[in-house]
Amino acid sequence: MLPLTLHRLDLVSDADASDCLTRVEPRDGVLTATDLSATRGDGIFETVVVVDGIPQALGPHLDRFERSAAMLDLPAPRRELWMRAVTEAAAALHEHTSRGAVKFVMSRGDEAAPAAPTGWALGFAPDSRTGTRAPEVDVVLLDRGYRHDVAQTSPWLLQGAKTLSYAVNMAALREARRRGAQDVIFTSIDGFVLEGPNSTVIARIDGDYVTPPTDLGLLPGTTQADAFTALEGWGESVATRRIEVADLRRADAVWLCSSTRGVAPVRSLDGTALAVDIPLSDRLNDALDARKA
Repeated sequence: MLPLTLHRLDLVSDADASDCLTRVEPRDGVLTATDLSATRGDGIFETVVVVDGIPQALGPHLDRFERSAAMLDLPAPRRELWMRAVTEAAAALHEHTSRGAVKFVMSRGDEAAPAAPTGWALGFAPDSRTGTRAPEVDVVLLDRGYRHDVAQTSPWLLQGAKTLSYAVNMAALREARRRGAQDVIFTSIDGFVLEGPNSTVIARIDGDYVTPPTDLGLLPGTTQADAFTALEGWGESVATRRIEVADLRRADAVWLCSSTRGVAPVRSLDGTALAVDIPLSDRLNDALDARKA
């Protein structure tokens, strides 16, 4: 992953959005050593895929960004400013590649000035997918350690917020590699399917395309939502409901959905081979790439 463009945001100024953006060199310093994003992981982020210079599903990503900010008691993001930052980063990115991504981040700020949040948008070329085909992945199930209702019983755990605190997610991916897999689907301690460290789950069970509900403490999946829109347009049955682990194991196809990867078919689950529907996977990724916003 090579960083290509970087825009720094002034989140304190009340000036026009164009006056609050500064394009800087990607390898130049942007944060202080005491920024809370680095010292505490205290902040939020989103990643938007960019196809031919167009940020995909930017509106839903901004919606989720605002939701995460509220959950962390961060200032409400100035939507027009963040939209301008992403679109400018995407335009600059298009000078280098036809397919890329923009990660935009809000930190609570510097420990010495906690009332002044910091923000930036980074354009980069992800290595998670080439062309129209998403990679097939081997997946393991890992217990997240919480009941399915943790978002209601313990909201301070911030389940369902997209925060910078990714140590557990990265540890889970390392555990997957130790087990000979590439990715993870988290489960609750009481046997329900949740999400991946950086993905949303879709399973085809008894002819229905199913994804778990966000009230299980999950991130609303922007890619999954657009995949469901495409499936409904093709006359397929989609549903958002709880999925028990036993039902996932008997699914006739499973996918992991994320912005940079698209819809990635799961070819094995805990070492057991799953059927891979390549034609549908390719069709879904073509539909995702054809989005105009």
